[in-house]
Amino acid sequence: MAFYELVYIVRPDVASSQTESTAKKFEEVITSKGGKMIKTEQWGLKTLAYRVNKHRKGYYTMLGFEGTGAIVAEVERQMRISDDVIRFLTVNVEELTKAPSIQMAPRRRGSDDASDAPKSKRPMANTANA
Repeated sequence: MAFYELVYIVRPDVASSQTESTAKKFEEVITSKGGKMIKTEQWGLKTLAYRVNKHRKGYYTMLGFEGTGAIVAEVERQMRISDDVIRFLTVNVEELTKAPSIQMAPRRRGSDDASDAPKSKRPMANTANA
């Protein structure tokens, strides 16, 4: 069996309790077909990069599971049938941990790689004339 990450977007006019029940429904499909749920993350309401089915926002959810291609096909079929799901993407990953994803990790303010580098006290030499 392989590891998969499935991210899907639910319409913004759906209640948050209904987005949780939608996640439970897809988890049941995965486990009923012999798959193993590893993690579920509710990313919340986010603005889309472009309109999808006339919606500018959507509730994002990520499911991490172990299963077969037949399980993925069945879950994707259920998502196509569902009126609440406006977009989904399934990706095969090499390994899947229970650690929170980058979307769930706390943000650090002002921590760019360039800002963490030590700053020189000497001004830079003008190399344009050299």
